[in-house]
Amino acid sequence: MVVGSDGRYFSKTAIEIVVQMAAANGIGRLVIGQNGILSTPAVSCIIRKIKAAGGIILTASHSPGGPGGEFGVKFEVANGGIAVGISKTLEEYAICPDLRVDLSRLGRQEFDLENKFKPFRVEIVDSVEIYLNLLRSIFDFSAIRNLLTGPNQIKIRIDAMNGVMGPYVRRILCDELGAPANSAINCIPLEDFGGQPPDPNLTYATALLEAMKGGEYGFGAAFDADGDRYMILGQNGFFVNASDSLAIIAANLSCIPYFCQMGVRGFGRSMPTSTALDKVAKVMKVPVYETPAGWRYFSNLMDSGRCSLCGEESFGTGSDHLREKDGLWAVLVWLSILAARKQSVEEIVRDHWAKFGRHYYCRFDYEALEPRTAYFIMRDLEALITDKSFSHQQFAVGNNIYSVERTDSFEYIDPVDGTVTKRQGLRIIFSDASRLIFRMSASSHVRATLRIYAESYEKDPSQHNKEPQAVLSPLIAIALKISQIHERTGRKGPTVIT
Repeated sequence: MVVGSDGRYFSKTAIEIVVQMAAANGIGRLVIGQNGILSTPAVSCIIRKIKAAGGIILTASHSPGGPGGEFGVKFEVANGGIAVGISKTLEEYAICPDLRVDLSRLGRQEFDLENKFKPFRVEIVDSVEIYLNLLRSIFDFSAIRNLLTGPNQIKIRIDAMNGVMGPYVRRILCDELGAPANSAINCIPLEDFGGQPPDPNLTYATALLEAMKGGEYGFGAAFDADGDRYMILGQNGFFVNASDSLAIIAANLSCIPYFCQMGVRGFGRSMPTSTALDKVAKVMKVPVYETPAGWRYFSNLMDSGRCSLCGEESFGTGSDHLREKDGLWAVLVWLSILAARKQSVEEIVRDHWAKFGRHYYCRFDYEALEPRTAYFIMRDLEALITDKSFSHQQFAVGNNIYSVERTDSFEYIDPVDGTVTKRQGLRIIFSDASRLIFRMSASSHVRATLRIYAESYEKDPSQHNKEPQAVLSPLIAIALKISQIHERTGRKGPTVIT
């Protein structure tokens, strides 16, 4: 099995416990990243490369770290994808409490467990090398290197946000591809991520945003703690939302040698993600699979050969090279597109809008809600929008009139195994293709997050320069009116807007 962490507080102690439990339960070999560090994509990569039985990743992704922060344990299966519900079936565990491993020393460490099982081996590996070799087989590194070092080079700024990605950014973007060392910031993994959530968005990646606003850098990116999420910025702080990023990657896959060799079989997006990808898929004549939030649904599609590229609006994008979303892969795709098209980030995005139309899009997060309150808001909202009287209702907001075309509680029938997943979010789709979506996320016994997604499509290029929140404010007004979320929670607004 493979074991890694994003370096957050308690990771090394937890890895020691994982080693002790693995030894006691008959695991023959553990492969662990040096100092316990492995990005989520790297764990998936190593599992697939060495044909491991699975892996354990110690991360809470983009959540805060430190003694008062969050901690998570993620189990991956043999395809390098996420397992679901395993912990609910556990009743007991065995452990070898005295076994100790040196996580800093590369190489093999073997233990004789009194012949109870075969010899137990722990192998400490370079955190980057195996994953880097995979990337070398996917991209044209010489083209990216020329972009970063050639006569028309662009300056880049990459923020690892003191998570797992520091060693990867330095080794791959700086050492391998030639970006100056000072291109990379916050590259030392810290147990508390420097005191801020390692969340790659405009709310938390403020150091990167301010640097990009200065105009010195042509390309910027940030990563979350475990390296599976990313954010892209262009010169002067031009922001690329995750849904647009996914669609632009899809439209430019011919820039990547991997897809030229493998072909493109289909796309996948989570239901709340904007329908920008669908426009590209229609032109490319490939199917799009609309799934619930959660990467495991994409893994099923990829294992069956149906899906080549997939993504979520929460800054997660990936392809069938792994069974996890992959932030650095996405950044290298963008650099490949910049190298091939010889345009700026903003020019590429605006050209895409001119060809396919612009999908104005926003997500509003109401975090740390009392779970019962959030549950009843969603229950009452579902009763309201699925009632027959709601169909074909019209909402007038200022000069805008929105006519309801259809509503539902989203459910997904997996085309691979036929399993049905119900109650994955409430959708209101209007006659002009605008959408409102309500979804519960990251619930626990003590808090819940309720998310509202708004999307509006604009084909006319003369209307592509507006602020998303200005365009979407009528839809948001409808969402607030029918959900009564402010009145029922006592909130005056969302916690985070992305």
